[in-house]
Amino acid sequence: MKPTSTTALETALGHEFQRRELLEQALTHSSYAREQLEDDADNEQMEFLGDAVLGFVTSQELFSRYPNYQEGELSKLRAHLVSARHLVRAANALKLGDYLRLGRGEEKTGGRTKATVLGDALEAVLAAMFLDAGLEKTREFILAAVVRPELERLLEEPEDDLLLADYKSRLQETLHASGRPEPEYESVREEGPEHRKAFTVAVVVRGSDGEVEFKSEGQGASKKRAGQAAAQKAIAKLEEISLRG
Repeated sequence: MKPTSTTALETALGHEFQRRELLEQALTHSSYAREQLEDDADNEQMEFLGDAVLGFVTSQELFSRYPNYQEGELSKLRAHLVSARHLVRAANALKLGDYLRLGRGEEKTGGRTKATVLGDALEAVLAAMFLDAGLEKTREFILAAVVRPELERLLEEPEDDLLLADYKSRLQETLHASGRPEPEYESVREEGPEHRKAFTVAVVVRGSDGEVEFKSEGQGASKKRAGQAAAQKAIAKLEEISLRG
């Protein structure tokens, strides 16, 4: 299969390359370079740089977005965002497989759809973009196409409790900013059979005078999930109170 023109890819990246050889190298798998006897023209070295750029931009975004997360929570979330499992989603959204230059053997074994090949190629493309356009342009693309959409998806479809602390952190920050005490969580009830429990947790929000202002309840398949749901409802309630003035 012959790779397609990179024009559509550059449009998706939001950048027209001045040094097109950088993009060409980023899309060249080592199997192709070996066949062409050009071992120094593959994308493996660029993967190294792209991984570093991706890690830096991702770390900076998480540090700014989740100031109350512990180091372990930030590291776990970053590991997910830079993993091959996640990068393949972003690579597929770009249809990156269509642009790769693969050796005959890699082509026959489905290299264009392999998660590792696509993830590595995406990192190499980020490196090419960084070298051609600089950090800010590359940062814009990484945040728009790789990091922020996945964070939004995780809020809607939590995986492995990666973002369970988010609504709780946001609620705590909101209460602190308004001069209210920290939220108090309490378990309300557990229902259902052992293998399919449903938990209800309440969060108590107090006013600046220490008196109970309101309670919000949330449900979930674990106490942590129920606590997050309760915090989310409390945030909505506070926003409603704020709008009423």
